[in-house]
Amino acid sequence: MKTEQQKTGRYGEDLTCQFYENQHYRIVERNWKCYHLEVDLIVENDDYLVFCEVKTRSSTIFGAPETFVTPEKQRNIIKAANIYVRNKGIEKEVRCDVVSIIICGEQHQLHFLPDAFKPKW
Repeated sequence: MKTEQQKTGRYGEDLTCQFYENQHYRIVERNWKCYHLEVDLIVENDDYLVFCEVKTRSSTIFGAPETFVTPEKQRNIIKAANIYVRNKGIEKEVRCDVVSIIICGEQHQLHFLPDAFKPKW
């Protein structure tokens, strides 16, 4: 049985999928895992392959959801993206987005941060 936190997270991912589909992206993967790495969503359009981290919260008491995408989390997403692109032979431009969602009852506020972080080699 899923916890409330898991249900909230899943609902946030569903909202994010709808958002991307409305922007003419195709959902490629949800919760893609490789070793200990995980990417919430991988989506694409004609120009980009996007690795998206979704952060969903029911309040901002502890801060905006996007502030929880730590440098370590960013590094892990970048590692996962490199593995995915290499293994699949992808030649599109790659982008890392963050989608932050606050859910309050039946209402939600979605904050889209395209190209939120880049590899720092």
